[in-house]
Amino acid sequence: MSYCSTIENISSKERKVLHKNYHDLHYGFPIHDDNELFGRLILEINQAGLSWETILKKEMNFRVAYSNFEIEKIAAYTEKDRERLLTDVGVIRNKLKINAAIENAKTILNLQKEYGSFEKWLEFHHPKPKEEWVKLFKKTFKFTGGEIVGEFLMSIGYLPGAHEKECKIYKKILLAQPMWMQQDNQ
Repeated sequence: MSYCSTIENISSKERKVLHKNYHDLHYGFPIHDDNELFGRLILEINQAGLSWETILKKEMNFRVAYSNFEIEKIAAYTEKDRERLLTDVGVIRNKLKINAAIENAKTILNLQKEYGSFEKWLEFHHPKPKEEWVKLFKKTFKFTGGEIVGEFLMSIGYLPGAHEKECKIYKKILLAQPMWMQQDNQ
């Protein structure tokens, strides 16, 4: 069952609003800000082994705990910051995921130097099938497996499938011209 269909079947009003906000306003739409792209990657990494609803409920906590997803600030995190995150009940307190966020921020700083931005690095490698993206991400970043990479790229418009064609948001996604619509970007 797709995310579009799943949301329609949620009975709890509070849960439905939480999911519909993400589905209707964020999921599948292109992101052009490097910090927000990185923030989405952090959220996808932290979702591994958990429900997306858990991450949605904690999104604002993540934003506060991880310096509003500012890449430069996170790349400069010290051992004290790692310890702070490991004791912050508002985020996922997993050492591997916390370390991945910090190390991935450092990696993105290097990508920004080489390509101009994280977004331009993504554009440079587009288009690729999911399997090739997964290989690239595993080679480049920490804690990025097939599901994480696939969901990250679908959620930012690099891979199709975020919405059913019958979903009313699908037309809005098309108007935003996601990268998956562009086959010859290089």
